[in-house]
Amino acid sequence: MSGEDLELRRKAVAELGGELRSLMETVARTETPTEVLQELAGEVQRLEARFTGHRRERSEIPSVDVFPFGLRMYSPATGHGSAFAPPLEIEEVEDGLVGRCTMGVAHEGPPGFAHGGMSAMLLDELMGWACAAKGLPAMTIALDVRYQRPVPVEMPLLMRARVTGIEGRKITVSGSVVPEDDPDTVLVAAEGRFVAPDLDRARSLFPGAKGYQN
Repeated sequence: MSGEDLELRRKAVAELGGELRSLMETVARTETPTEVLQELAGEVQRLEARFTGHRRERSEIPSVDVFPFGLRMYSPATGHGSAFAPPLEIEEVEDGLVGRCTMGVAHEGPPGFAHGGMSAMLLDELMGWACAAKGLPAMTIALDVRYQRPVPVEMPLLMRARVTGIEGRKITVSGSVVPEDDPDTVLVAAEGRFVAPDLDRARSLFPGAKGYQN
């Protein structure tokens, strides 16, 4: 696929993902009449039948992705093609990484607040990116999450992650979730331990990743 075709496909994936996220939010917060829901289920089934073409195998990397060192279009945390992702927007700063997102009603746990698992997932993702930013793409082996205050839905959030220690292939990372307009108020804090797989292990886990090939 040419570079121009790839960018066009990524744009189409992102556009569809945005509409799917909007649809999920509408479904989650709208008390639509039962008979209409039944009709819509049939329409979605018919729509699904239009998704034709190659179907990826379990370990196959999507053509729009850059793995292990970059873009993941269908990631449930950062993927613009995902119907579930907020999505988390990540940027590098002087002392680590920051991520920004706003969770919606579709991510709700207790009424009005995000499910705690969402905060854990987003922090895990950002902390993994912090490892990669140090040149050590790594996998989580432990994540200690402390929920200090509930995280409201529909509130712009700022997430932070920084590497605090490196010992061989083992990396320790700290992270937090704060309101974007009140960054001194920590809602969720986390400490994680990650390990960068050796080359043989990485090739075994991700056989389709070009970054791990000879």
